[in-house]
Amino acid sequence: MSPLAKLFEHARQYRRSAILASIYSALNKFFDVLPEVLIGVAVDVVVSKQDSFLAKLGVVDTQSQLIWLGVLTVLIWGGESLFQYLYSVEWRDLAQNLQHKLRQEAYAHVQKLELGWFENRSSGNLLAVMNDDINQMERFLNTGANAILQIVCSSILISIVFFALAPKLALISLLPVPLILWGTFWFQNRLAPRYAEVREAAGQINGRLNNNLYGIATIKSYAAEDFEAAHVEAASQNYVQTNAAAIRLSSAITPVIRMAILAGFVVTLVYGGWMALHGQIAVGSYSVLVYLTQRLLWPFTGLAEIADLCQRSMASIDRVLALLNTPIGIPYAGAALPRAQVAGEVVFDNIGFSYDGVHATLTDINLTLPAGKTVGFVGSTGSGKSTLIKLLLRFYLPQHGRVRVDGRDVAEFDLQDLRRSIGYVAQEPFLTDGSVADNIGYGMPHATRAQIEAAGKAAEAHDFITRLPQGYDTPVGERGQKLSGGQRQRIALARAILKDPAILVLDEATSAVDNETEAAIQRSLAQVARGRTTLVIAHRLSTVRHANVIHVLEHGRIVESGTHDALLVANGSYAALWRLQTGESVTL
Repeated sequence: MSPLAKLFEHARQYRRSAILASIYSALNKFFDVLPEVLIGVAVDVVVSKQDSFLAKLGVVDTQSQLIWLGVLTVLIWGGESLFQYLYSVEWRDLAQNLQHKLRQEAYAHVQKLELGWFENRSSGNLLAVMNDDINQMERFLNTGANAILQIVCSSILISIVFFALAPKLALISLLPVPLILWGTFWFQNRLAPRYAEVREAAGQINGRLNNNLYGIATIKSYAAEDFEAAHVEAASQNYVQTNAAAIRLSSAITPVIRMAILAGFVVTLVYGGWMALHGQIAVGSYSVLVYLTQRLLWPFTGLAEIADLCQRSMASIDRVLALLNTPIGIPYAGAALPRAQVAGEVVFDNIGFSYDGVHATLTDINLTLPAGKTVGFVGSTGSGKSTLIKLLLRFYLPQHGRVRVDGRDVAEFDLQDLRRSIGYVAQEPFLTDGSVADNIGYGMPHATRAQIEAAGKAAEAHDFITRLPQGYDTPVGERGQKLSGGQRQRIALARAILKDPAILVLDEATSAVDNETEAAIQRSLAQVARGRTTLVIAHRLSTVRHANVIHVLEHGRIVESGTHDALLVANGSYAALWRLQTGESVTL
């Protein structure tokens, strides 16, 4: 199935619009061909007078014949203009609606893909698919689809007229048409892989630009502008070279088509003229054939541009549909999990997990986290702390064992219900480009201003928020760049508090904040952790010292568990970390 057929198979709801647009295009071309026929009829009236074609239809008077020709001309031009307006509107509406639907579907589908899928993909390439490729498809539907239809319709209509007036001449004059079409498709088949490479190269540029804009502060601080500019230049040069290879091939289409057109036109002009001189066809018919040959064949010179646009679009459509057909590794459907019914007990039952399938990240993890308790996880970087949280949130699936909430495997639950029951505060919180209030109320569209401010107070963020120029209505900028790291972290905590989850997760939430912010987060945590299961992952042991139990991970295994005081007494890994961070000695 061709990419275009796949596209319309996917978007069945727009078939009526596509059919209607195609009908309007065909009718426009029908009226577009008729003026050339009228020219021949007019010549016939002037030359043959009372013996003309119109006279045979009953209009004998030559003046009446000319009046009728004028009326028909007005009607034909009116019909052509009407259907041109209709097909323009219909094709453009179709292009706009379809690109909107595809972009929404692509983004919605991408959001449902598991995190492991993103780790092997370039964000810039994804942006290219969801934006540039879909726009390329829109450009084809705006102009290319109509152009192809009109060439087909004009070929059929003009061929009918040719064979009706001069069958022998038609056979010779129209001989280039199948050759032109065959040559165009021959070139298209060779253009397809080249334009697939062009789209990949465009995605690489997007990836490089996206990465550099995100890290612009680091680039500036290391005076690496020239270094990164060279990377962008290399990616852009690769795009230019890839595109040039396609352009060289597509540019060869027009000269080949022109020569075939020349052959057909010369045959009509010379052989048709000879037939008219010898009385085999009427002078009016000869005029019609000359004009129609030009009307038929010269538009074929535009096939090069149409083929170019078509192949670019087909490559783009393939990429968009390939994205939409990417299987979702972690299904969303499952049993309902109402927030009010979640007590919050979490069990990691014999968990084994590896990101690459070779090197184990977690091995034989068996933990029970009682409902309503605060549990701390500490350990060196790469020990597996954050991976436990990702398994709880079902960002990934364990290769061995199960994660259970309130005694049931999390795989049984509706994925969104599960995640609505969990409040998550990451080390680098995501803030949307909106106001402070928008970010605290993120994912809670029905939250009132009073509830948002109450959450801000609970996170000890209210004071600094009210000092901002517009208070809770202050824009935070893209990714919250107008705020400090500590301010972003406290807004993220307020967001989790507003969510009122049964399970609260803080993943390194204090690792990149100052002492004052850490103290504020700890005070907030002491309040909001009451009555809910709280999982705290921390490098700073001061963040978890008051937890009901602390688990120490090393190389994906739990090596110690206990309260802060009990672990200090045990004088193991935790005590060593405590001494390292505080400089205190441990009294045994």
